[in-house]
Amino acid sequence: MKWTRRDLLKGLGGLPILGAVWWVGASSAVYNKKERLEILNQLNIRPSLQSAVPHIGGAPINVGIIGFGIRGEQLCRSLGFATKEWMEEMRIEAEEDPNNKVLEDFLKQDRLNINLVGVCDVFDVRAKKALNSFSTSENKIKRYASYKDMIHSGEVDAVVIATPDHWHAPMAIEALNSNVHVYVEKPMTHTVQETYALRTAVEQSDAVFAVGHQHRQTLSFKTARDIVEKGTLGHVSLIQTNTNRNDDNGAWNYDIHEMANTQTIDWEQFLGSAPKIPFNKNHFFRWRKWWAYGSGLSGDLLTHDYDRLNCVLNMGIPDSVSTSGGIYTHNDGRNVPDVLQVNMEFPRYSVGSSQSKGKEIGMTFCYSATLGNGFNRPTILMGHDATMELGNKLTIWPDGSSTRYADMLENGKMQPNIPIYQYNPGATVPDAISSATSQYFADKGLMWTYIDGVRVDSTFLHMREWLSVIKNGGKVSCGIKEGFEEAISAHMAGLSWKLGRKIEWDANQEVLKPITGVDFDEVLLSNGQVEMVPIVMEKI
Repeated sequence: MKWTRRDLLKGLGGLPILGAVWWVGASSAVYNKKERLEILNQLNIRPSLQSAVPHIGGAPINVGIIGFGIRGEQLCRSLGFATKEWMEEMRIEAEEDPNNKVLEDFLKQDRLNINLVGVCDVFDVRAKKALNSFSTSENKIKRYASYKDMIHSGEVDAVVIATPDHWHAPMAIEALNSNVHVYVEKPMTHTVQETYALRTAVEQSDAVFAVGHQHRQTLSFKTARDIVEKGTLGHVSLIQTNTNRNDDNGAWNYDIHEMANTQTIDWEQFLGSAPKIPFNKNHFFRWRKWWAYGSGLSGDLLTHDYDRLNCVLNMGIPDSVSTSGGIYTHNDGRNVPDVLQVNMEFPRYSVGSSQSKGKEIGMTFCYSATLGNGFNRPTILMGHDATMELGNKLTIWPDGSSTRYADMLENGKMQPNIPIYQYNPGATVPDAISSATSQYFADKGLMWTYIDGVRVDSTFLHMREWLSVIKNGGKVSCGIKEGFEEAISAHMAGLSWKLGRKIEWDANQEVLKPITGVDFDEVLLSNGQVEMVPIVMEKI
């Protein structure tokens, strides 16, 4: 049997919630309101609404930005500060394409109660770009020579850290020790030891700490959490999630600025704790391709998928991680893999079961990534009773062997090949998605969500939450607990690839299970895969 638009409209007529929730797929046999409501009541799903955020009142918060590259500019826009160059570029694009609403969305964005008072970047061109766009006679913005100068100036209340990964923890710890609030991009640390040191700094500081996983503001993920908690999927035994890119930009081969040289870039400050090498433009602009500065697919992109599913499932750190892959699509001198397969094992995890007690327990989280193909592979949560496809919208299909829905499957009220539920918070809003790349970021919850049918930048909401907690107290949605779980899980994946073996977590001691002769941080910072030295046992 097939469902039609007519059946869909009939289903919508029985919905108590208008707009975003679609009654997609009871089969054509379900005609009357009573039967529709029976299934809706059994599912007991309600779309999540955006949490109320207390007003950010009082004196403005003085914010400094550390790192004004690609992500730093984006974060400043979410705070309400767009460069002159970007504004002009978006104006031209809107003229050429009336459906492009990027500039319109930015101009409609609520103003946050902040002063952008400082910028710190080791590249003169970037720092001057910020000053030229944001510094006015009413609000002079200062350029700081180093992050320490900014943090200890007494002129900033909070810092936003958007630097290469190897600087995240040192800068965040310095700020927290001075009770300066911190918003840091993911992954929050570059090594295992830093992860513990940063957690200690947060616990000992009065400052508010947040990690930049803005997908935690996306309504579809909040709704997905409600669906899982209510047992709609049954026991979830397998998750499949993916990264698919097929262009040089997605592979971190960013443009190299024509004005980059030893006079305009403070190379020694950029290197920091990284190995001392001669000035290298490729390393400076494309730092994600080297373990010395970045964390590869495991720290840069796996972390998106891990954290957005952790906010749905609250699964925590895996018991073990096994990783494979290699440099197969961009042999350009990088030492981080561009194809990666990660299996995270959660043998004790359970969201409940519709079957007999003890029959179902445990879950595998599979992450698959390639930078050589852009075919869209959705995120799938596979349960005994139903399967969920999770992106900026979500869809649920019943399983043909479900225990929970057995009666409805038998009498034809449900069919395995027809969705029973779909949530699309932007169903009535025309999207201006113009590329597969945009859709990729949207499905990860990294671009926007919807409030009352209006598209809103997810990063704006995430930063607004952080600023509100600074002013009003409360708790951020991605703080040190969530950041710690994300960082350790990502480091386990990186270590597994480098060592070519399973990495295990001791949940009771909260440590990685040691491997004889292996220093985990030395391995993480090494240039590539590490040859394991076999241990020879002498005969007695």
